[in-house]
Amino acid sequence: MNEPTLYVLNLNGFVNLLVSLYVDDLLVTGPDSYVVDDFKMKMKQEFQMTDLGEMTFFLGMEIVQKPDYICIHQTKYARELLQRFNMEACKSVDTPLTSNNKFCKNDGSGDDNGVVYRSLVGCLLYLTASRPDIMYAASVLSRYMQKSSEFHFIAAKRVLRYVKGTMNFGLKFSKKSSNNLLGYCDSDWAGSLEDSRSTTGFCFSFGSAMFTWNCKKRDVVAQSTAEAKYIAATIATNHALWLRKMLKDIGFKQREETTLWIDNQSAIDIANNPVHHGRTKHIRVKYHAIRDAIKEKEIAVYHYNSSKQLADILTKSLSKERFVYLKTMLGVCEIHSKEVR
Repeated sequence: MNEPTLYVLNLNGFVNLLVSLYVDDLLVTGPDSYVVDDFKMKMKQEFQMTDLGEMTFFLGMEIVQKPDYICIHQTKYARELLQRFNMEACKSVDTPLTSNNKFCKNDGSGDDNGVVYRSLVGCLLYLTASRPDIMYAASVLSRYMQKSSEFHFIAAKRVLRYVKGTMNFGLKFSKKSSNNLLGYCDSDWAGSLEDSRSTTGFCFSFGSAMFTWNCKKRDVVAQSTAEAKYIAATIATNHALWLRKMLKDIGFKQREETTLWIDNQSAIDIANNPVHHGRTKHIRVKYHAIRDAIKEKEIAVYHYNSSKQLADILTKSLSKERFVYLKTMLGVCEIHSKEVR
């Protein structure tokens, strides 16, 4: 298995049971209810266990299961978060960050209460389990855990104000016939004011909405936009290769290459050209792994219009109009009030 907490029962070449383990909690599912019930009965014979029925709550996430769709949200957690930091009566805003936000360690605004800041940002990071729309904001703010300023704290509270207005939002996965893995990746260029390093982001869909995403400042300085986006593509490729292995384990083998959308043609040319030349000789060897994945027909990279690049929301703060558009395209939407406890 390619995921240490996932166990699969194969019978006659087909996946009959999936068990996901987290400490002492088990998630059990499968296409055959008899196999699922038999597993639960045998587990109860060996261990003291409680069957909670259909999953509705797990690790702070609320799950709504309907015949045609599944919703995942953290409304209860978001509400508790507002109460914890005395922001219940705050005025909501339309974006987590303002479009001109620039962060640095020594911004001259004075030190704040670091304990409260670290607690708040940690809570926001936990909320990103179902909210890719705040992933970039939470990631950027987490860079200043050791020495936060008043400016950083105000920015973190703004994210809470955004959460206030989108408390019932989450991800909705509709039933679709396509089981193809699809990825988007992007990067800013030298966005960090302190060290000129870039922030990369990627997200993947498997059906109707994004189910995995990432945002991180890289540990190298990219010397061009193309290089920054090439590095982002390799980071996304590594994740895609792991996802392909895991999907194969649970019965969803990818028959074709996984498409990775990139909005920079030069980065695509570097990925498709294995020739070692002056433009790329300085790039660390580990970032050339994408070429091998393309050669083995596991990944295929294609150009995507920058205005529609979904991963852009994971690499920088955006205007209200662009942020709302990309958030919707990610699959983040308001969950119906009847489905929110």
